[in-house]
Amino acid sequence: MTLADSIATDLPYLRRYARALTGSQSSGDRYAAATLEALLQDAAPVHDASTPRVGLYRAFHTIWSSAGRHVEQGETGAVAQAQKRLDPLKPGAREALLLSSIEEFRPEQVAEIIGQPLGDVHALIHAARADLAERTVGRVLIIEDEAIIAMDLEGIVAGIGHDITGIARTASKAVELGKADRPDLVLADIHLADDSSGIDAVNALMSHFGELPVIFITAYPERLLTGERPEPAFLIAKPYNEDQVRSAISQALFLASTEELSI
Repeated sequence: MTLADSIATDLPYLRRYARALTGSQSSGDRYAAATLEALLQDAAPVHDASTPRVGLYRAFHTIWSSAGRHVEQGETGAVAQAQKRLDPLKPGAREALLLSSIEEFRPEQVAEIIGQPLGDVHALIHAARADLAERTVGRVLIIEDEAIIAMDLEGIVAGIGHDITGIARTASKAVELGKADRPDLVLADIHLADDSSGIDAVNALMSHFGELPVIFITAYPERLLTGERPEPAFLIAKPYNEDQVRSAISQALFLASTEELSI
């Protein structure tokens, strides 16, 4: 595989990571695009890294660390709100947590990406978990048609101190439950029991309530990582692990922003 092919393969996931940092597809994509522009000028960060994927994320962090923790002039709405919430957190903590949990980099790879000693990376991840746990408690609606997975998610959600407003196996039931008892966060699969769409359910709830943080957990993440339409800020591939879900829930409730999706 050529370097260009490797970057093309990893780019959708870099964009996912950028959205999780910023809480916005448009803002995240700007940083991803700036990363590609920088690599076109000098690909050394990728060539010199332990793997091309590590190098791509390291190049992103060179740009993010210099400009990414500040609201751009004129930024408003969800992006500005998300950035204000980032300011009190220890620099590098959320990045380390997202890289290790959602992006599944090993701690030594996280250290290489963010340019910190390995011991500091472990401390940053611990600090992020503590900070987010203190700041995020909410009520969660689960949209999942597989009973075992729904029960597992329910256990994870309850285990980190959140309440469950309901569990729905179909889009219509999800909308019914959501409108009856507004959640602070939605965990949603895409394909549901009656061939209905979790995306349709989420969009209906967002049309009813306005902004609503959402995490999609799906066996088909590539269907939402096309770059051709609005994409979720938080997207976890099945099979997932508990740490991914825990981290995504804390991040999503912390940023509390998402955008309407289409499929």
